[in-house]
Amino acid sequence: MIIRPHAHWLRLLFVWRGSVLSRLLERLTLVCAVSVLAVLARGWWTAEFANSSLSIPPFTLMGIALAIFLGFRNSVSYERYWEARKLWGGLLVTARSITRQVSSSAPRSATGTALSKGMVACAYALQGQLRGNDTWADVQRLLPPECWPALQQASFKSAFILQWLGEQAGQMRRAGELTDWQWQAVDHNFNTVSEIIGGCERIAGTPIPFSYRVLLNRTITLYCMLLPIGLATSIGWLTPLISTFVAYTYLALDVIGEELEEPFGTEPNDLPLAALCHTIEAATFEVLGEPLAVTAPLPDNYILR
Repeated sequence: MIIRPHAHWLRLLFVWRGSVLSRLLERLTLVCAVSVLAVLARGWWTAEFANSSLSIPPFTLMGIALAIFLGFRNSVSYERYWEARKLWGGLLVTARSITRQVSSSAPRSATGTALSKGMVACAYALQGQLRGNDTWADVQRLLPPECWPALQQASFKSAFILQWLGEQAGQMRRAGELTDWQWQAVDHNFNTVSEIIGGCERIAGTPIPFSYRVLLNRTITLYCMLLPIGLATSIGWLTPLISTFVAYTYLALDVIGEELEEPFGTEPNDLPLAALCHTIEAATFEVLGEPLAVTAPLPDNYILR
């Protein structure tokens, strides 16, 4: 996630880090080159095809339709992004609730402390599952050693940890550390965590259909390459400037949509799952009255992972 202070509008015009311009330079250069060639060849074009020269009105209609198409795609992508953010926000709230319920009911219970730390380990395991990275060190330091062998063999580590948490809560109930009503409240929060894990898996496992992305990419590319031909006969040497600017607008919207549709990755506009996991750990350890073992991740050139 891009973390930047609010800047003056003039400074925003020259922001490089955190924008998608670096990913577009190759294609924008190609559009500019095509624009220069179109202007240089406009004399030959108008003489050879005097009755079939392209003009601006068809591109105007195509541009409006393409903008609507892009707007719809970006709305779908942002909906996925925002749903993912709400799921992780719900995970933070639920982890706090479980820690509060257990610590207030059995403040000196070793099982309760292990359960609260296990909830943090579940968050780290979910991060590793969604991003495909290694979070075993964080999971290992938060769970007792007897859990490690079976957990290493599990394909869905977050669900496995959640099952173990349910067993710990049942043990606290049998030991009299939780009443039936308190156990039901904790178990209800476990069900909420299970729904959150399932929601994240659904977003990660169901991308926007590939054919949809191919169609949009082809349409934008062809439009940006043909636009200079229509502008060259009307505005002359302003064509490279105008065509490149229009191409930047459409291509940037396409790239932003691609980043937002996969919110659990490590691109600049993706969710900062590592920071969210640290927030869950900090909130849990504060309630437990224990010092944090890790420091909060800091933005790297305005990018928070």
